[in-house]
Amino acid sequence: MAKGYKIKSSNRSTPEPTFSKALGESSTSSLLSESVAEPDDVQNSPSSTVCSASAASLPTNDHQQNHEHDQCRKVPILHHIIVERYEGDKSRDMFHGEGVVCFQGGHIYKGDFKLNVPVGHGTYTWLDGSTYEGEVHKGVRHGVGVYKCAKTSTVYRGQWYLGKRQGQGVMYYNQAATSWYKGEWVNSCREGWGTRCYPSGNVYEGQWRNNVRHGEGTMKWVQLDQQYSGQWVNGIQNGKGTHTWFRKRVPCSQYPRMNEYTGEFVQGMRHGQGQFCYASGAVYCGEWKHDKKHGQGRYTFENGRVYEGEFIKDCMAEFPAFTPGLSGITTPFPGENDSSNRASQSSTSSSPLGSDMVLNIQALLSRLPEAHRDQELKQVEFAVVRHIGLLREIYSFYSCLGHEQSSDKIFPLTHLQFSRFLMDCKVHQHGITVAQMDRLINDEVHSPFAAILPRECISYIIIVAYHICHKDIESSNNILAACFSKLMRQNIIPNAKHVKGPLFCHPVHAAVAYNYSDRCWGIYQALCKASSIQSDTILTVRQFVWMLKDLYLYDSELTVSKVLKILSVDSPAIYDGTYSNLDLEMSFLEFFEALLGCAEVKGQRIQTDIESQIDTNHQEDTVLSSLQSSLSEETERSQSPVLAFKETELKGWMQKTQQFFTQIFFPAYEHSVELQEERFRLRQKRISLAETDNARYIEQLEAKEKQEEDGNGEVPNNDVNCSPSTPMTPVTSTTSVISKQPVTSGSKKKK
Repeated sequence: MAKGYKIKSSNRSTPEPTFSKALGESSTSSLLSESVAEPDDVQNSPSSTVCSASAASLPTNDHQQNHEHDQCRKVPILHHIIVERYEGDKSRDMFHGEGVVCFQGGHIYKGDFKLNVPVGHGTYTWLDGSTYEGEVHKGVRHGVGVYKCAKTSTVYRGQWYLGKRQGQGVMYYNQAATSWYKGEWVNSCREGWGTRCYPSGNVYEGQWRNNVRHGEGTMKWVQLDQQYSGQWVNGIQNGKGTHTWFRKRVPCSQYPRMNEYTGEFVQGMRHGQGQFCYASGAVYCGEWKHDKKHGQGRYTFENGRVYEGEFIKDCMAEFPAFTPGLSGITTPFPGENDSSNRASQSSTSSSPLGSDMVLNIQALLSRLPEAHRDQELKQVEFAVVRHIGLLREIYSFYSCLGHEQSSDKIFPLTHLQFSRFLMDCKVHQHGITVAQMDRLINDEVHSPFAAILPRECISYIIIVAYHICHKDIESSNNILAACFSKLMRQNIIPNAKHVKGPLFCHPVHAAVAYNYSDRCWGIYQALCKASSIQSDTILTVRQFVWMLKDLYLYDSELTVSKVLKILSVDSPAIYDGTYSNLDLEMSFLEFFEALLGCAEVKGQRIQTDIESQIDTNHQEDTVLSSLQSSLSEETERSQSPVLAFKETELKGWMQKTQQFFTQIFFPAYEHSVELQEERFRLRQKRISLAETDNARYIEQLEAKEKQEEDGNGEVPNNDVNCSPSTPMTPVTSTTSVISKQPVTSGSKKKK
C-alpha cells in the first residue's frame, strides 16, 4: 500500500504497494457520491386564473435551485483512504475475487476484486447508512446501479458512466416518491428527454439540458388546471407554444369553457404573433406584447361579429375604454348604441337565439329573393329555438365521444365527431355523401380534428337540411324553417345519440384508434392528392379498393366483397349485395372506420411469449381501469354510446387493431411509398441518361455535318505551293502544270 496507509487487525498480509498503484491508475472519480443541485418545486400561483388575454399570466416555472434537496455528500477517493482491514479472496498477494474492505472511518466496500481493483458487482456503505449497489469498473460506478442517500432519502436507479449518472435512470427525491425524474442523464445532469414530477403534482415531460427544461416539452400545473406545450429555453417558455387554461364545463353548456393561447412566447410571456381562444367563444388573432394584445389584430366576438384594427395594451385603439375578452364574459360591442350602427344590429339584438348564437347562413339567404330574406331568417331562428335544448344536448354528447375518461368534458365538437353525428342520423342516405356535405359547409379543406362552435354546428345543420329537403318542399315561403324542421323530425330526433361505427361505439375503441388517426389522416390526404391534380379531389370507394390491392392486403380473410360489405354497413348505396357504386366519395371518417373494419377482419391475435403477454395484459388492464369509472357512469345514461362489450372482446379488438396498423397497414404503405420514390428516381435517371445520350448524339451529328461541310465545301488543291487565292488551272490528260515558284526545302514538285 502507498506511503501513509496503515493496516489494522488483519489476519492476512496485504499487498500495500500493488493495491495503491492499481487504484492510483484508476479514475479519480471512484466510488464517491456527487452533489447535484436540484430544482425545488416552488408553486407561485398566477396573479389571476381567469382566461383573459390580459389577466391570464403564466405560472411561475419550477426552476429555482435547492441544493439541500438532492445533496449526496462527497466521499474521498478509494486510494486516498486508509484500508484498515480486508477479508476475502486473494491471488498472488493481491485482492482477487470476492472480498470486503473496511476503510478508516468505517466505510465498507463489499464486492468483486480483480488484481486489487474493485470490478464487477459491489456494494459501498457510508457511515450515515447511504449505500451504492451495482456495477463497478476500476473502482468507479460504471454500468447499472442503485444509490440511496440516507440523509435526504434520495434514490437513483439507473445507468452510470465513470462515476457519473449517464444514460437512462430514475431519481426519487423524497421518501414518499412523489418527487422524481425519469429519463436521460449526461454527466450527472438531466439532459435529453425525461419526465419530472414535482411534489405538488405538477409534471413536465420533454427535453432537458443541463438540469433545466430546454427544447420541446409539456408542463402541466395540476392544481391550477393549466398546461403549456411548446418550446423552452433555460427553463422558461420561449418560442412557439400553446398555453391552455382548463375550466369545468357547466352541464349542457354550449361552450367548453376552455381558454387557449397558441403562438409565440418570449421569456414566459405572450409576445409576437398568436391566437387566443376564449371560453366564451370569442377569438383574438394578432400581435401581442408582454402578455397584452398590442399591434394589429382581429377580434371575433361571441356573436360572430368582428373588429379588425389596432390594439394598444389590450384595448382597441378606436375605443380605449373597452377591453375585450376579460374573464371570458360577453361584453357589448363598442359603439353599439350609436345611431349609425342601430339599423345593422336590430336584427341581431332581437334574435330569439340571443346575441351569442348568430347563424351563419348568408350563402343560403342569397339564394332567396331579397324581400323574403329577413322573414326566412326569423322563421328558421324560431324553428331552432323549438329544438335548442336537444341541439345543445347533441353537441355536448358528440363532443365527448372519445373523451369519456375525462371528468371535465371540456372538449369542443370536431368535424370528425360531426360527421359521425350526420351518419348516425342517416343524413347521408338522401343522395348526398358526407364528403359532399363537407364541401357545402366549408369550401376549404379542413382538418377532421378542427373544432366547431355550437352556432356553427346549428348553421351547418340548416345548410345540410336545405340541400337535402328543398326540392320536396312545395311552399316557397319559410323554406329554410321547413327544411330544418323536416330534417329534425325525420332524421335527427329519431336517430341522434345512437352511435354506430367501429370508432366511437365504445370508449376503448376511440382511445386506441386515436393513436393512429393522425397518421391515417396524412395517408388520406396523400391519396386524395395522388388521385388527381385538383387539390379538392376526394378519395372514392374505387380508389380505396385499389389501394388495398396495391398494398397487397387482400387474402383469404380480407376480400373485395368483404371490404364492400364493411363500407355498406353505414352507406348502403355503396353495395347492396348485387350491385355496387364505387364512384361515391369517402370522407375521412368513412376511410378511417373502413380501415378499422378491415382490422377486425384481417387482424389476428398476437401470439407472444409469456413475458410479453404479461406486459400486454398489464397495458390493456391499465387502459381499461382508467376508463372503468367513466364507463360505469356512462352506462347508467339512456343516451350512452357504450355497448355491452366483454373485457376479453375488448382486449381482442385492441390486439387486432394494434397488429393491423403497426404490423400490416403502415408498413405496407411505407413500402409502397418507398417503391414509388424508387421508381421516380429510376425514371428521372433514365430521363437524365436519355437526355445525355441525346445531347451526345446531337453533338456527333453536328460534328459529322461540320466535317462533311469542311470536306465538300472546296476542291482539294494538288499544288501545295499554290496559295488558296491563286486560280486553279484545269488539268487535262495531255497537260501538266508546273509551278514556277521556287521549291522550298522539304517540298516535292508534283506533276
